[in-house]
Amino acid sequence: MGGTDADVAVGARPVPWRRLGARLAANLAAERERWPLWLPGFMGAGIGVYFWLSFEPAAWLGVALAAVALAALTLAWRRPSGRWLAAIGVAATLGFTAAQYEAHAVAAPVLTHRINGALEGRVLAVDPLPKGARLVIAPSALGDLPPAVVPARVRVRLRHGDGGLAPGDEVRLRVSLEPPPAPAMPGAYDFERRAWFERLGGVGYALSAPEKVAAPTPGAVAQAIEAVRHAVTRRIRAALPGPDGAIAAALITGATHAIPPDDAGAFRDAGLAHILVIAGLHMGMVAGICFFALRALFALIPPIALNHPTKKYAAALALLLTFLYMLLSGATVSSRRAFVMTALALLAVLVDRLSLSARALALAAVAIMLMTPDSATGPSFQMSFAAVAALVAFYEAWRARLAAWHRDAGALKRLSLYAIGIAFTTVVTTVATAPFTVYHFNRFPLYSVAANVVAVPITGFWIMPWAIIACLLMPLHFEAIALTPMGWGIEAVTAIAKGVTAWPGAVMTLPSMPAWGIAIAATGGLWLAIWRRRWRWWGALPLAFGLLSAGFERPPDILIAGDAKLVAVRAADGTYLPSKAKGERTTSDSWTKRVATAMGPVWPDRGASTDGLLSCDDGSCRYRARGAVVTLIRDPDRFDRAQCAADLVVAPVPAWRICPGARIVDRIDDYRDGGRAVWLDAGAVRLESVRDYQGARLWSPRRGPAQSRP
Repeated sequence: MGGTDADVAVGARPVPWRRLGARLAANLAAERERWPLWLPGFMGAGIGVYFWLSFEPAAWLGVALAAVALAALTLAWRRPSGRWLAAIGVAATLGFTAAQYEAHAVAAPVLTHRINGALEGRVLAVDPLPKGARLVIAPSALGDLPPAVVPARVRVRLRHGDGGLAPGDEVRLRVSLEPPPAPAMPGAYDFERRAWFERLGGVGYALSAPEKVAAPTPGAVAQAIEAVRHAVTRRIRAALPGPDGAIAAALITGATHAIPPDDAGAFRDAGLAHILVIAGLHMGMVAGICFFALRALFALIPPIALNHPTKKYAAALALLLTFLYMLLSGATVSSRRAFVMTALALLAVLVDRLSLSARALALAAVAIMLMTPDSATGPSFQMSFAAVAALVAFYEAWRARLAAWHRDAGALKRLSLYAIGIAFTTVVTTVATAPFTVYHFNRFPLYSVAANVVAVPITGFWIMPWAIIACLLMPLHFEAIALTPMGWGIEAVTAIAKGVTAWPGAVMTLPSMPAWGIAIAATGGLWLAIWRRRWRWWGALPLAFGLLSAGFERPPDILIAGDAKLVAVRAADGTYLPSKAKGERTTSDSWTKRVATAMGPVWPDRGASTDGLLSCDDGSCRYRARGAVVTLIRDPDRFDRAQCAADLVVAPVPAWRICPGARIVDRIDDYRDGGRAVWLDAGAVRLESVRDYQGARLWSPRRGPAQSRP
């Protein structure tokens, strides 16, 4: 009596889905205090939806959705379950609206074609490079362009030094600029979108030495901060020349572009790249060193130590110094996240309360997503928050046990526990960031634990203290006293990075997972990090599935560059055979990184490739794979209708007049839609262009055809 259709008789076992639902409800109720930690995740989902769309939504859509969600929250406020469902909607629509607002707010003119001419403007930033320098300039005039279409910012590379320029200088020079390049293939790194949010309307190089028209004039706070960063970077590199100085500048001012590629690659492949990026490690070290040094200093002054709350004074001053360090480092996504968390910890000292680490992390995520929503789609944000979220979850679960071990340990055992702690921290952060490392960089360091156990203590106990001392001595022009020993530590860490990278199989190259795969993996990671009860382990399933999703993606059979100057076909062994050996290095590197393979030998002048899939003559090549035939035109002067008998014709010139009715990819298509990926099957050819992948968005305006077709 009173039973349901599912429970036919007294004592009948509940159906599985009812048991699962009851268990889910019980766990949710038991972890009610953790529910708010999901709101940044839903806010990030709203941001992700905005960037995932293949069309630009109406400008009013985000505000309308947010208003509806807020109305639903108001109506459902008295019902707990309805309140939280509505809160999820508010978080998601808030993320969507913030991303849409930012995309429209940063709108600025973008070049539509290459331009060679005179550039006049104000220098906004000077980035030293291993060879030369790179300027970010706000143009006042560019060639013969009307003022209405002059970009807000352009980036210009100088071949020989920075010409003594500083942020704020008014300069004149001749340049060659072009629109920000589109991705090399569908799904590859999208610099075009990044340039939109940085308001970069053109990139290129200088054709003449820059001429300083006027010295810096008093400007905005941002200009003053950038000028200080540039001056400090120059002083560091003058006192500590070479790669060591470039790394020292990266640790103090965040200027990473001058680090030689070999050194940067060694740090990355050894799992030490986080040392070069100012984040929680550096911010925590600076705050900790300043806090304890100030407390010790106050303790040496009896009138202050006996009559004032020196702990709070030290926390307040440490907070100020940490804020200045964040500004000096360029206020990147990772440094902002680290500062917010460090600031909450120091504020907790000021108000005599314990800091809630998980909530501090959630607050930092929300703050950054509100300020710069586009950063949530980048590797810095994703890897930084994934690493810290995993560490917070790990130490929440193990805090009591670790405290007991540390309390009962002697000096030697405490040193051992410190080394074990670094090892566990590295393992946790490596696992947490693995999906994002593979998705964005296609590389996974295998020996990062060994490298970090040695390199992190050197960084924390030697390099960073000397970095702080160098900054304190810089006003007195004595920074070399501290930078020299700092350089010794940098040399040691660099040697560790290069030594570990030289070990066999130090790094795995893996193909990128699809966007839906990284979303599923991130959801599983959040489930593991947020919940505390045993059901948290349910998150391992979507995490594993997301990691394995790369196996569902079949590599393209043919890759075509956006300018049609390079074509590559997939060989039987999985490598790609390029149409030419020289030039287009950036494109080929992007291809091999994305599909996690290597470039094989160039196409033969005549004859067939080793596997027989590609055969060439003087004018063209024929590629046969999976039952399909593709004609690849090499010499436009020998292009005739006899070469059109194929499932697809790829030509570096307009081909529709020669091959009417045939399926073609020619220069017109490449100009209009960017690079292409081609998948072949028997009797079928599937093409995807960069523009198809990007969609018609603000940052990817579709170009008109170079030549009209009938």
